[in-house]
Amino acid sequence: MTTQRSVVVKIGSALLANQDLLTPRFGFLQRLLEDVARLRAEGTNVIVCSSGSVALGLRVVGETPESAGLSDKQAAAACGMPVLLNAYRTVGHEFALEIAQVLLTLGDFEDHRRFLNTRNTVHRLLKAGVVPIVNENDSITTEQIRVGDNDRLAAKVAQMIGAKDLIILTGVDGLYDRNPDDPEAQFVPEVEDVSQYMAATKGKSTLGTGGMETKLLAANMAQEAGCTTWIAQGEADRPLSTVLSGERRATKVLPHPNPMSGWDSWIANRLQMAGSLSVSKGVANALTSGDRAICREDVVSMDGDFARGDVLHIYDGTGIERARGLSDFSSEELRVLINNPDTSEEQLLGYRTKGEIIRSNNLVLLENRHLLWDAPEGVN
Repeated sequence: MTTQRSVVVKIGSALLANQDLLTPRFGFLQRLLEDVARLRAEGTNVIVCSSGSVALGLRVVGETPESAGLSDKQAAAACGMPVLLNAYRTVGHEFALEIAQVLLTLGDFEDHRRFLNTRNTVHRLLKAGVVPIVNENDSITTEQIRVGDNDRLAAKVAQMIGAKDLIILTGVDGLYDRNPDDPEAQFVPEVEDVSQYMAATKGKSTLGTGGMETKLLAANMAQEAGCTTWIAQGEADRPLSTVLSGERRATKVLPHPNPMSGWDSWIANRLQMAGSLSVSKGVANALTSGDRAICREDVVSMDGDFARGDVLHIYDGTGIERARGLSDFSSEELRVLINNPDTSEEQLLGYRTKGEIIRSNNLVLLENRHLLWDAPEGVN
């Protein structure tokens, strides 16, 4: 496993694809990869999380960003991915960079074994001096099983490899306290609590799937892993090194001073909700002791269809999310346990168990560190 400083860079579609022609922007790639080579020469590993495959394939399948449906985008991704990778390889070779493609899906982040396998692959590429180009495998993913935006995908990669910095290159020079089209909008140079700015982040680009909102969600994930996030304009001669050196304007999202362990960070930072439980406010408050499990008798209601080992979101009696934890039961088993409170676990399930749905060492309290998720309908 590499011990060098690592930087994850997220590149938006609008920077990689010409909006009118839907072809690669080789001028941008030239500036980007020259800077990647510069950072690598200084001893810094760089992992690129790249959008662009869908945008670059739309013309091939005869669609536009406005007309394309899900199957059109999946087909476009299949056509655009080799175009995108060839562009990276062609320009990268000019700077003696070896390029590798890493295609991921939601399960590669949410399943812990696959998460570790992916991490090992990325670390092996870095050890070999190869620049990983990471993208979601959009040709096979659907709305139910996709990450959904490459901002959060990049944050999960940063968490995965223990990166020191996450640079999100976009079409604006950082975060503003309101829509930057507003003449009274003020640039925000530094952020400690991203929740203060979520209301000002609606909207997205024509070619991309995320706007400033997803960038702050990603930054919050990175904070918990002790990673600094930079949100910056991508159109610059040295788009990465000038951000890291402070030579040009960018929004800096500070890491948490006491980052979580890798295990706790993996549990707490979710991309989709597998399921949820509601417990009483008293039980929720008791979890703060740090050694309190969630047992079958604690559950007021549940939502979702999940498997053993999935992470559940825990809500108190007022609908406020309080914790996230690893389930020891599937949703089918848990419904049987909850609906038959007077029957032993062994009689109901056919094997011995303490009836602890989430063990204390698999439970992470959210406190004020995370952006909370709204409770599913019916969970309070």
